[in-house]
Amino acid sequence: MSMDTVQSLSRSTPERQGISSRAIERFIGSVQDQGLELHSFMLLRRGHVIAEGWWDPYGPELPHMLFSLSKSFTSTAIGLLAEEGRIALTDPVIGFFPEYAPEAPSENLAAMTVRDLLVMGTGHAAEPALESEDWVADFFKQPVEHEPGTHFVYNSAATYMLSAILQKITGKTLLEYLEPRLFEPLAIHGATWESCPRGINAGGWGLKLKTEDIAKFGQLYLQKGVWGDKRLIPEAWVLEATSKQISNGPADGSSDWTEGYGYQFWRCRHGAYRGDGAFGQYCIVHPELEAVIAITSGLNDMQAVLNSVWEHLLPAFEPEALPENEGAAVSLTETLGALNVQPPKLQASSTREPEVSGIVFELEENEQKLRTFCVRFSEEEALLEIEAHYGLESLTLGRNAWVEGTTRLFRMEEGKVCSSMTWNDKGNLVITLRAVETPFCLTMEADFTDGGLHLAQSFNVSFGDPGLKPITGQAREGQ
Repeated sequence: MSMDTVQSLSRSTPERQGISSRAIERFIGSVQDQGLELHSFMLLRRGHVIAEGWWDPYGPELPHMLFSLSKSFTSTAIGLLAEEGRIALTDPVIGFFPEYAPEAPSENLAAMTVRDLLVMGTGHAAEPALESEDWVADFFKQPVEHEPGTHFVYNSAATYMLSAILQKITGKTLLEYLEPRLFEPLAIHGATWESCPRGINAGGWGLKLKTEDIAKFGQLYLQKGVWGDKRLIPEAWVLEATSKQISNGPADGSSDWTEGYGYQFWRCRHGAYRGDGAFGQYCIVHPELEAVIAITSGLNDMQAVLNSVWEHLLPAFEPEALPENEGAAVSLTETLGALNVQPPKLQASSTREPEVSGIVFELEENEQKLRTFCVRFSEEEALLEIEAHYGLESLTLGRNAWVEGTTRLFRMEEGKVCSSMTWNDKGNLVITLRAVETPFCLTMEADFTDGGLHLAQSFNVSFGDPGLKPITGQAREGQ
């Protein structure tokens, strides 16, 4: 179904588009019963949004970190570059960077093509680590053990190289290149993309978009590259990119990570495909059902969300409209409108507050490079003051409630955060900092003992151990 180029996608009711409101509510109930932390959900059928919700304090106006869902946008840029005749998928990777070429490149490195980057078939036995100031040089230093195109290894460095190639050819970053060709026609505004030390967009991660932007991208692919009366992406590219191009494991019907890989898109069970990113960022497209699902999250069990989609939503799609069900529609609207991620609510106050309020604790050396820690309590809230290596952070903490603010604690650039405080039964202060443009939530437990501080910290999600090393501190002399 063709759509007009408008700011927002059109809205409809679930029943009018052939799916029951009850089924959508069961899906929401399923993810919540499993304790899966979704931040947003948008379901489209035949070009219409039929259900949408954000778990407060997340909201439709906030962009969200996409992690590897960024890869599907990078793939799209390469498809457009190929359509313009400025690149071919058979081009050797090393040919774009003769200044990095070894004097005697290995046969496998010399054979690696743009297509091998797209399908994660570079021939590497392990993903190259990008850790110096020059990520292109890092990529070429890694041995290429296998014949390119024969061996799937998930490889964000390969996607970065696609970005580097595009910038080498065009003189523009990925974001600059996609703005007039993709983002402006889709009315996607405010997109940002992280860059390497040399100013090349990361490609494999780093893009931030709003939930509806993700949904528009999926709808564009569902429409085989057409938006309104304009073709934005070649149909042949859409079909190639979302088809199985390389095997990524023996498919046994239980996992959506072994169904094959396309050009930076995953094949799914049940005839669907998707872009996805760490901690639950999804753009799921089901061509046969004419459906798109956009989800942002902060969770570790990504398969569990897909299982709930297949269990509750997939069987509910009908070819024709269903009779309107006012009771079910009202119930779904109420459920979607009441979604929230609550702050921890234990004891809103403590008799310990007067003895620790305003005391500045000087911290031992730590991996976060935090220098001091201080909490100043008032009747309604508290003020957290942390001196970091880049300066002083001040965050207002709600008592058993979220308070909006900004911080650089999570990343070097400032980002929006919702913060709260509560006291646990051990007499410790529990501070929760939820970075609402990311999947991340940081919990600090402050134990004030004998004039000292023991600060335990953990993240909700992490690529490694979610716990940070505890930090100890002592009250500054003279207090």
